[in-house]
Formats: sequence, structure tokens, C-alpha cells
Amino acid sequence: MKAPYFGPPRFPGQVPGQGPGQGQGQEGQEARDPRERPGDRRDDSKELRTNRRIRVPEVRVIGADGQQLGVMTTYQAQALAEESGLDLVEVSPKAAPPVCKIMDYGKFKYEQKKKSQEAKKNQTQQLVKEVKFRPKTDEHDFQTKVRHVLRFLEEGNKAKVSVFFRGREIMHSDRGMKMLNRVMEAVSTKGQVEALPKLEGRSISMMIAPKS
Repeated sequence: MKAPYFGPPRFPGQVPGQGPGQGQGQEGQEARDPRERPGDRRDDSKELRTNRRIRVPEVRVIGADGQQLGVMTTYQAQALAEESGLDLVEVSPKAAPPVCKIMDYGKFKYEQKKKSQEAKKNQTQQLVKEVKFRPKTDEHDFQTKVRHVLRFLEEGNKAKVSVFFRGREIMHSDRGMKMLNRVMEAVSTKGQVEALPKLEGRSISMMIAPKS
């Protein structure tokens, strides 16, 4: 009589001592095209489709030198790219048929990244700087703060001008509005109101941007 088995469960076709799936060959695995380049199978909607990822039956092809090579089967286009040691890149997927270009895709991505970094480097970052007033700011302090606002605007930045209230001063918010109007008049040659005065807790503020 055969002794009962009390070990871990066995799966159909499993050899004793092997884990599930071992010794079962490569069944169930998708066959990989030997001509496929690394990265061709990545599913990234932001990436252009290249080489074996291009599944349409035919494409319009542009050569590496920019010459129009006409419409041909995708297989023929892929073969041309491979013969040149380059990539077939789908540059206009919505065209009929889709337009592909033969190029060095790695070099193309590097140049695009470089251009993007250069554009960001040349981009001027606009800052927001706050200048605070009080309803009873004296004339000397008022002129000093106005000069700060003018300097911020001349530098290409925005200025958030705020009037802060203490205690019962909040009951006279109209004085804050008068102060903001004075500031706007004083900087009108350099700035323009981008956001109208708004009451925020115990302060009233407005945003001034450089004149375009």
C-alpha cells in the first residue's frame, strides 16, 4: 500500500523537489522578436512608437536625410531602418497612413531633452513679493515702501500690497482701501492691478503686476 503524501501541494507536471512552474518549459511566455531593440516594448504614451512597436500595415517613410521615400509596408520600412543601423520612428501617428522617419532615436531624445533644459534655463522666473502697510503708515514709511514696490516691478516681479489692521481698526476697512489706492496711484507708471483688493482675515490685499 502506497504511503500517503503529507508534503506541500504538487501541481500537474511538477517534478518532486521543484517549485510551481519549474520544469514546464517556456510555455505561456510571449515570444520575443530577436530583432527587437531594448526599450521597444516599453508602453509609455509619452514616447513615440519605434521599430517593432509600430503595428500598422503600411506607413509613409521619410529617410534619414529628409528625403520622401513614399508609402510602403511597415515591414519594409523597418528593414530599411535596420539596414542603416537606425530606428524607424512614428512621428505622425494620426496621418493616413502614419508618417515614420528613419533616425537615431537615442540621439533625437537627447537633443530634445537638451533643448527643453535650455528653454527652462532661459525662462525668467517671476516672484511675488509682499509689502505691508498699516492704515496709519506715516509719509516717510509710505514713500520707502512704495520704492520697494517699484523696484520689485522693475525687476519683473509681482508685488502683493497688504494693509494690516490691529484691534478695532478692522471696523474701518475703508481706510485700508484708501491706502491701497494711494499705492496704486504712486506706482501706476510701472504696474497694473492684477487682482483687485480682497479682505483676508485682518488684512486687505491686492496684487500688482509689471506693466506689459
